[in-house]
Amino acid sequence: MQLKLVLYFIYYLKKLDKEKFIKFFRTAKINSHKSSISIYFDIIYSSLKYNISILDYFYFRFYNLNKQERSKWAGTGYMYEYQLLMNPKGAREVLENKIKFLNYFTAFVKRGFADISQLTADNSLVIKLLDNQSGRLVLKGSRGQVGAEVEVVKCAEYTPERLLQTMKAKGYDLVEEYVVQHPALMELSPSGLNTVRIFTQLYANNVDFLGARLRVSVNSPVDNMAAGNLAAPIDMETGIVNGPGIYSDITKGDNSVHPVTKQSIVSFQVPHWEEVLEMVKQAAILCPENKSIGWDIAITSIGPELIEGNHNWCKLLWQLPVKQGLKKELEKYM
Repeated sequence: MQLKLVLYFIYYLKKLDKEKFIKFFRTAKINSHKSSISIYFDIIYSSLKYNISILDYFYFRFYNLNKQERSKWAGTGYMYEYQLLMNPKGAREVLENKIKFLNYFTAFVKRGFADISQLTADNSLVIKLLDNQSGRLVLKGSRGQVGAEVEVVKCAEYTPERLLQTMKAKGYDLVEEYVVQHPALMELSPSGLNTVRIFTQLYANNVDFLGARLRVSVNSPVDNMAAGNLAAPIDMETGIVNGPGIYSDITKGDNSVHPVTKQSIVSFQVPHWEEVLEMVKQAAILCPENKSIGWDIAITSIGPELIEGNHNWCKLLWQLPVKQGLKKELEKYM
C-alpha cells in the first residue's frame, strides 16, 4: 500500500504544473501563516496519507484543515480508482468518444452533428449544417477534454470546402450545430454555453443523484473550471443555485453575481429543471456498464439536451462549490 502511494506521488510530481504550484504556494503561505518548509513537508505527508495530488493540497485548502477535515476529501488518486471500478476501461469508449456518444444518446440530442467521414462523403450534409438557425458551428476533436479542441465558428464565413479544409488542418473530426441557450442563461453569461453538470450513480437498479452544478462562463467560449470559469451549487430538489460561483484558482474569491454581466448567480433558477432530471435519469439507465457519470446538459428555450457524459468527472467541480469533501458520498457504493 505504501509503495503504491509513493508511485502516485512520483506521478503527481511528473504532472505538476510548476507555474500554478508557485502561484498557489505563495497564496497558501500568506493565508496559513505557515513557513515554506512546513508547507513543503505537509504537502508530501498529505499526498502520501490521503492520496491527493500536489495541486489538490491547494484546491482543497489543506493548509487550513485539520486531519478530520482532510479525510473527507476525495482526491486524485481516490477518484481514479473509484471511477476505474465504476466505469471499466472496456465500457468507457461510448463516453470518451464524442462521436460515439452522440450516436448512442441521440434520443437526448436535438442539435445536428456529423463526423468528418460523413461530411467528406456527403456535401449536402455540410451545406445543411452551415445553414442552421444559430448561424454558428462548433468544431471539435472527438476525444478532447476540459474544453480543449473546441472552436466556435460563424457559418457565414465558411463555404463547404473551407469548412472541411479547416477541420482537416486543425485535426477536428466532429462538427455540431451551436446550441442556443435559454434566454435566462444568455442574460447571466452570453460569452459561452453555460451547462449544468449532474453527477449520477447507478446502484441496485436505481439512479442516485450525487449533486448538480451550474457552470458559468466568464468571457470564455467554454464553461470549464479548468479554463478559468465559475461553478455554483444547485439544489437538487428545486434547480435553484444555492451558493456563490467559485473558481478552482485559489487566488480568486467567490462571486455571488457574475463579474461581467452583474447578474445574480445565487438564487438563479435553472429552467426546465424537472425535465433535466428526468432526461439524465433515462440517459444513466441507457448506459448501465458505466455506473458513475458526470453529465453536461445544455438548457434551451424548448428544454434540455445532452452535450456529453464524463466517466472521469471532475472532483473539483463536484466538491469545491459546496466547500466540503464528499468522499463519504462515494464510499457507500464501494
